[in-house]
Amino acid sequence: MEKKYTRVLLKLSGESLMGAQHYGIDPVRIGQYAEQIKAAVDAGTQIAIVIGGGNIFRGVQGAAKGFDRVKGDQMGMLATVINSLALSSALESIGCPSKVFTALNMYPIGDYYSSRRAIEALEDGCVAIIAGGTGNPFFTTDTGAALRAVEIGADAMFKGTRVDGVYTADPEKDPAATKFDTISYADVLARGLKVMDLTATALCKENGMRIVVFDMDTVGNLQRVLAGEPIGTIVY
Repeated sequence: MEKKYTRVLLKLSGESLMGAQHYGIDPVRIGQYAEQIKAAVDAGTQIAIVIGGGNIFRGVQGAAKGFDRVKGDQMGMLATVINSLALSSALESIGCPSKVFTALNMYPIGDYYSSRRAIEALEDGCVAIIAGGTGNPFFTTDTGAALRAVEIGADAMFKGTRVDGVYTADPEKDPAATKFDTISYADVLARGLKVMDLTATALCKENGMRIVVFDMDTVGNLQRVLAGEPIGTIVY
């Protein structure tokens, strides 16, 4: 594999971990993710990962059901920790070293996050899995991922989804939707496209952090996009 990216931040949704299930963590899906991540690390790419928690709990949905928003978001942060531990376990089981970092001090569940510690782990050949979002309520894991990508000096932020890129409309609802190969941050914001939330998109824009949106559920796609193959959409 020709290496185009040396260090990336991979953002995964919690919902993607459900696989064929309707809740929780599908061992087949998380195993596939682990295999792809290990192959990329073995090829020499440093990978940090941020996972959402929507397969277990989402703070916004909890608030809509009567939970206090701050408490709901804290519950969502804990859900991301559960997912991060599961992915770490899957990676370790196939011989890929990993470290879980948490935005809030939760030792010994994970090491307290700092960019220095995460970079040291990456340079030692470990996958750095960064859990707990930003550690603050009212911020999404997209924003947490954008922040961590900037902090660790990633070449790009990879957003692994179940859709193969950014479209003019939701391709699952509009069959006439067309895919962008590349699109600017300004166009994303002007068109109101739901690549990430506004805060995360603005943070990437201000810091020149390229976003690569691709279908992570197709086995082998992570390696292909790392090699620079024209799959997915590049937001610049």
